[in-house]
Formats: sequence, C-alpha cells, structure tokens
Amino acid sequence: MSTPFGSPAPDAAVYVISVAAELTGLHPQTLRAYERMGLIAPGRTGGGGRRYSHRDLERLREIADLTSAGIGIEGVRRIMELEHQIDALRARNEELVAELDAVRRGLAARAAAAQPANKLPVLHQAAGQSVVVWRRPR
Repeated sequence: MSTPFGSPAPDAAVYVISVAAELTGLHPQTLRAYERMGLIAPGRTGGGGRRYSHRDLERLREIADLTSAGIGIEGVRRIMELEHQIDALRARNEELVAELDAVRRGLAARAAAAQPANKLPVLHQAAGQSVVVWRRPR
C-alpha cells in the first residue's frame, strides 16, 4: 500500500534491518535486542527476514532518544505504554464527543418537532394594553 505520491504508507513494512539501522543510527543488534524485549515488532517476510515500517523507525528513534537521555529500558517500556494509553483515551474521547453531539442534535430535533404549532396569529400589543383570547366552548 502506498500514498498518492508513491511513498510507502506509514505501516508498510518495507525497510530491511540494515536500512532501518542506518536510518535510525542504531546497530542491527540493538534492533534485534529491542525486538526480543518487545519494544518493537517488525514485519516478517515469507523467509523470516525482518521488515520495518516508517512507524517502526519513528518508534526506534523515540527509544534511542529516551535511552540517550538516561532512561532505562524498563522506563522506556513504561513511557511507551503510557503514551499508547493516552492515544487510546484521546481517540475514545473524540468518539464520545461525537456521540454526545449527535445525541444533542437528536434531542433538539425531537424538541422542535414536539412543539405544537401556534394556530393563532401573532398579535402585537401596545404598552398598557392587554389581549384576551376567547375560545368558543365545545
């Protein structure tokens, strides 16, 4: 799958390990170690070769930034889990806001439809005058 301009989609696993290592500035052994630790899950070819996506490369760069800032691997794992949870909560919040808006629109439409039509003409009254509406008894 590719984008309209011919570049691969962010989740398309297209980069071999040597290219991924070069693009991220990490050693191929480091990429394998991160995979064993569960920090990254590259795609696999039919023959078992690793293929990394653009999103994988972004994640590897984030891991490298965090570890170079002195954060241990378990800290990196926890930070990434929390970021994933935040993303999921944001997405759920957007869903709930959209649902709430739809419910509000539905209630407003229902309230507008339930209003009885006023069959009397609108009368304008001058200050100090009152209007009495007389209806014939049934």
